[in-house]
This record gives sequence, C-alpha cells and structure tokens, in this order.
Amino acid sequence: MPLVTTTEMFEKAYKGGYAIGAFNVNNMEIVQGITEAAQELNAPLILQVSKGARQYANHTYLMKLVEAAVIETGLPIALHLDHGNSFELCKSCIDGGFTSVMIDASSKPFEENIALTRQVVDYAHDHGVVVEAELGTLAGIEDEVNVSAEDSSYTRPEDVQEFVQRTGCDSLAIAIGTSHGAYKFKPGTDPKLRLDILEEVEKRLPGFPIVLHGSSSVPQEFVKMINEYGGNMPGAIGIPEEQLRMAARMAVCKINIDSDLRLAMTASIRKYFAEHPDHFDPRQYLGPARDAIREMVKHKIKDVLGCDGKA
Repeated sequence: MPLVTTTEMFEKAYKGGYAIGAFNVNNMEIVQGITEAAQELNAPLILQVSKGARQYANHTYLMKLVEAAVIETGLPIALHLDHGNSFELCKSCIDGGFTSVMIDASSKPFEENIALTRQVVDYAHDHGVVVEAELGTLAGIEDEVNVSAEDSSYTRPEDVQEFVQRTGCDSLAIAIGTSHGAYKFKPGTDPKLRLDILEEVEKRLPGFPIVLHGSSSVPQEFVKMINEYGGNMPGAIGIPEEQLRMAARMAVCKINIDSDLRLAMTASIRKYFAEHPDHFDPRQYLGPARDAIREMVKHKIKDVLGCDGKA
C-alpha cells in the first residue's frame, strides 16, 4: 500500500466520531514505536515531520523510514508536513513525496494568510496533495513556532467560512485552548478546551475536518521520572484527555501529539542511564525508549483518539 492522503481518513473519522493521531517523527525508534502501536491496534495513522525534524534527519532518510513503515505494517499512513512556514518549504515537501502539507500563516494578517494558503493549495492540489491551514494562534514553543501567551488568540468562528472558501484548504487547525510544548499551564489552573468555539465552527463548516495542535497532555509519571533522574521540569499539565476525546467526537478529525512522545522517550533514557551508568550501546537504551513510545501511542489511540480498529 502506498502513502495515502488524509481525505478518506477524515471522512470516516468525521462520520465515526473519532480522530486520527498525527505523531511527530524524528528518527527510526520514534517511527517504529508509533507504527508498531498503530499496527497492533489496527489504527490509521498520520506521521508528521516539522521543518526542524527535516533539517535534523534529512528528507530522504525520513521518507525511507516512513516507506518502510508502510511496508511493515500495511496500514493507511499519510506523511504530513507540520507547520510549514513558506511556499518554498511546502513545495519541496510536495515534490519530495509528502501526501499532506500544512501551511501555517496564522501569525499573518487575515488577507495575507489567505493569499499564502491559496498559493500552497493551488500547487498542492495540482499534485494530488492535501493542505491543512490555520486560523488563530496557539501559545507555546514548537521548533520555530514561538508564541507568547499575550500574542495567542482564539479562532474567530465568524472568519472560518470565508477563509475555507477563499483558500480551498482541506482541513483547518483552530485555536480553542491547546498549547504547544511541554510547559503548558501553571499548577493550580483549570485548563479547558473552548468547545463552544468548536461547536460554532462546526455549525459554520458542517462536515469539514478540524485539527487540534498542541494536544499532548504531559503525563505526570514521565515528568516525575525525568526529575527523579536528574531533571528539573515543572509539574506542568495539559488539557485533560477526556476533553480531547469530546472534541474528537465533534468535528476534530486530527489531533497532533509530539511532547508526550518526547517526554516518554527522554524519561526512559534517563532512567536507563541512572540504572546502567556504564552501558554505552545505543540499542540498550533506545530499545526501551521505543517501547515507551509504543505504549504511549497505544494509550492515545484507544483512550483519546478512539481510532483503534478503524484502519
């Protein structure tokens, strides 16, 4: 089975009341952990690559890893560019075999966002590739995306219909309370998704797939493990997973997950070296890290996304 676009995935997800996991990948162990979990649970899958990951691992290496995952699992897998910030980057990924790209012009004025998104859509659609766009800005840090809490803004439901019609985008990322990165909310706060905004967007765009970025939940057991083995990470929390599951039952068809994977991998490696300080074979510490990612993804697929058995 070749790489697929997200079109059919999202149609099924919208009708079925579940979401597809979009997991960021950077190396072989991360790809293996994610895809082994999806294969075990027979779940459709989006593997996504940021600009930074592409620079780190090299486009060709990442393509071959993802192609290997398709061969090994037989699952429907889409390869997606996460947070493309220019037409040139999106074009390079389209030309290089990606089946989906995101153009993130959300920090630009409304008309500039439309113009750049439309440019990417025209090129992508001519090459059989789908496009995700964004309205509203999430606080937090992810690679080159760095937005302060003061500069973040919720998506305005009154803008979404015009934006989608004028750009022709295939899915839309909106800002309803999630946040990029691991340091999400201060202890003692009560983070909540603005499901009222999502509901209003759904009314204005019936049947249209919505995307949530910054949807990792920062599992406290991994924060505790990192701190136990030499780290100094605040006990931050994320949006409660039950709220993400509610969003998946509505119009949200794609939920991005990255920080959870990084935490699971880092915590596992820190623990391994604390217990085996004299070991130096990468297979010895990356193997358990891969296992930790696999278990994390299985949990997300079953308990948050609800897409197990939907491949």
